[in-house]
Amino acid sequence: MAAMAAPSDEVVAGNVYPKYTTRNPLARLLVANFTAHLRQLAARTEARELHEVGCGEGFLAGLLAADGYRVRGSDLSPAAIAEARRRSAGIAPPPAFQAADLYRLEPERDAAELVVCCEVLEHLPDAARAVEVLGRLARPHLIASVPKEPLWRILNLARGKYWSDRGNTPGHLQHWSGAAFVALLARRFDVVEVRHPLPWTMVLCRARSR
Repeated sequence: MAAMAAPSDEVVAGNVYPKYTTRNPLARLLVANFTAHLRQLAARTEARELHEVGCGEGFLAGLLAADGYRVRGSDLSPAAIAEARRRSAGIAPPPAFQAADLYRLEPERDAAELVVCCEVLEHLPDAARAVEVLGRLARPHLIASVPKEPLWRILNLARGKYWSDRGNTPGHLQHWSGAAFVALLARRFDVVEVRHPLPWTMVLCRARSR
């Protein structure tokens, strides 16, 4: 889960909060629920191989590879990709990672039966353009997730974080309610299922032919 876009002062790559390695028991429970929903939706697609776009340090890619998928991952940050390769060294076969800009991914090289794009779109200055790219890569399925607003910011404020920015996490440029995020994806995809693992919105979609 990391930002991917052309390098810009607007984009924060990587995770501001280490959600996958935190020892906070409540945060760990929320993340476990998130990954359970992701794995269930991935299984529903019956895909054998997938591409995680914005894979960050490879936590989700490694989890899905351990479930038996053939996994590729891409991320803007070479440092994140290096860490993803290190973390996945014990998985057989390990995911294949590359440093790449989401906007420059090409269907001939980067398409997959299932594209996973979790905690990425909120970081991008042009989310609609990113959805178009994902629509060309998904053959045919996409699972995408974003923080649910305004709940996300309310929870940040409740834990005493980011008061000067009204609870907005640094690097979050886009903000969607569940309905607004579904509407964004519906411009390019047929929405198959919507889930709400607190405090995220997660959507399984099927790309429409163009």
